[in-house]
Amino acid sequence: MSIEDNKNLVRRFYREIDAGNLDAMDELVAEDYVDHSPAPFPGIDAPGREGLKQAFRLFWDATPGTHEIEDQIAEGDKVVTRLTARGTHRGDLPGIPATGNEMCMTATVIHRVANGRLAEKWSDKDVLAMLQQLNVIPPLN
Repeated sequence: MSIEDNKNLVRRFYREIDAGNLDAMDELVAEDYVDHSPAPFPGIDAPGREGLKQAFRLFWDATPGTHEIEDQIAEGDKVVTRLTARGTHRGDLPGIPATGNEMCMTATVIHRVANGRLAEKWSDKDVLAMLQQLNVIPPLN
């Protein structure tokens, strides 16, 4: 795959997430996928692609929304994406009852592509902002 193919794969991954298309994960993500920066919630304990699907279901049910790709850079088998995720906290997250609050979180994500599928992910997410928007942590003044 070319660098552009890798970037398009990552873009499609986020489009499928935004559409709620869990079945697309079987095509886009390697079975032995490794998430080096998993979601900060209990209950997502399956390894590989199945763990990603658990996280997908959890967030899709509780905070449906969108991902806007701000920047994307690729080299070799890696794609770096800076994005903004937006959603509404409509359902419960583990330990966090639904608030109805709008959420906006930035992230920088690195995906490694192997054999035309997402194989690994590293990310830095603004979890503090998310927890403040969910009323878990008070805003800093």
